[in-house]
Amino acid sequence: MTFDAIIKDLKNKIYHPVYFLQGDESYYIDIISDYIEKHVLNDGEKEFNQTILYGKDVDVATVLSHAKRFPMMSNYQVIIIKEAQDIKNLIKKTDKEGKDVKDDFLNYVDHPLKSTLLVFCYKYGSLDKRTKLSKTIDKQGVLFESKRLYDSAIPDWVNVYASKSKYKISPKAVQMIADYLGTDLSKIANELDKLMLNIPATETINEKHIEQFIGISKDYNIFELTTALAKKDVLKANRIVNYFGANPKLSPFVLTIGMLHNYFIKLLKYHALADKSRNNAAAELGVNAYFMGEYELAARNYPMPKLIRIFNTLREYDLKSKGVDTTGIEDGELLKELIFKILH
Repeated sequence: MTFDAIIKDLKNKIYHPVYFLQGDESYYIDIISDYIEKHVLNDGEKEFNQTILYGKDVDVATVLSHAKRFPMMSNYQVIIIKEAQDIKNLIKKTDKEGKDVKDDFLNYVDHPLKSTLLVFCYKYGSLDKRTKLSKTIDKQGVLFESKRLYDSAIPDWVNVYASKSKYKISPKAVQMIADYLGTDLSKIANELDKLMLNIPATETINEKHIEQFIGISKDYNIFELTTALAKKDVLKANRIVNYFGANPKLSPFVLTIGMLHNYFIKLLKYHALADKSRNNAAAELGVNAYFMGEYELAARNYPMPKLIRIFNTLREYDLKSKGVDTTGIEDGELLKELIFKILH
């Protein structure tokens, strides 16, 4: 089932006896389990019929003993196991013939108690979909995989999240969030919620708001650096680099190299496109069409031979950031050297 389908069922009070929430992206796992925790039972029912367990503190037998109980003065009981990946032997190995080892957990899933909602929050891993356990959970309950989004999908996610809360957000603000907060959806959602608490819905969230409420400088950030590089604006690029050098905790060198690498990868993809129309190029690069003018300019300033040299330089300074062939040179100085070589 998809995230939206699971939430829709829960809102319609359509419940399943087993929820196995798995995957590398914890955000959707937390949203589903939090909804179940808050809304399935009323406050009076929760006292006797809702149990929160943690994987490191329980074993399979303890979990199943809770699951097999009947609710008291309620139609349902809710058992939520957080950090379920820490339960020892929850998922048994296959035997020598590749068949699932029969165990108590599989037996329960095959014949679950309908009055129990047994919720597993199994983060940073997932079941093999070919196993009997996986297929049985999918048949008898809900098997949901929360996959981590690619970098290119984050801007669209930010736009959708803001839109659902009736907010508009500028393309530049979206890109600043995507560049600095990475792919951690929980972190991004928390920062957006903070913004929306402080900004009226009648205003468009912009880069000034990002600086004021999230703490990302609107003038000295990786987005402005790549823009300066695209234009070959040496003065602006050096101002930003000096700011980064003076504030290493705000702009770690390793993070900056990674972001520069991603930017030039997109530029490399742009060079390889047969159809360079703005809408097609934006879709292929995973960026807002608003920024395509910058990529067109950057492509003229950095032809393919120059890009190849830049990637070699990025690789060289990535190694230097890890201590290879350096003698205590500070990250700020390394970044100055790197940007000089990119620009010249």
